[in-house]
Amino acid sequence: MLHITKLAVGVRDIEHLRELQAERAQRNPPLRHRTRNFPRRRDEVVDGGSIYWVVSGATLVRQRILDVIEDRWDDNSACAGLIFDPQLVPVAARPTRPFQGWRYLRPEDAPPDLVQGRRARGEVVLPPALRRELQALCLL
Repeated sequence: MLHITKLAVGVRDIEHLRELQAERAQRNPPLRHRTRNFPRRRDEVVDGGSIYWVVSGATLVRQRILDVIEDRWDDNSACAGLIFDPQLVPVAARPTRPFQGWRYLRPEDAPPDLVQGRRARGEVVLPPALRRELQALCLL
């Protein structure tokens, strides 16, 4: 198994990513992300791998990669299509520097899933940027 990490360019937070993907999946199913380069290690990625999304400078969420297919851009040029499970799983926030394209991520280097338990009192009203900072410091 092997994961992929990718910048979610223009995405503000997890909820924004969820909204964008829901709209995209409805308009042009199945839910996918197109990318120029086809993963050479495709078989390892589809064997239980996930894409870890970097949102506003931190790895915040992952979603399972169901398949990697040969796809086409709108101009009909070839690309790879990463087919996703629509479920977004929050992970322990990890600051991540910007990079181009995508990168492989070994399972032992991946941030752990957040345990969906009770939220801290007042957490819901925190601005997303402050919430990310507190998560990165392991205070939430």
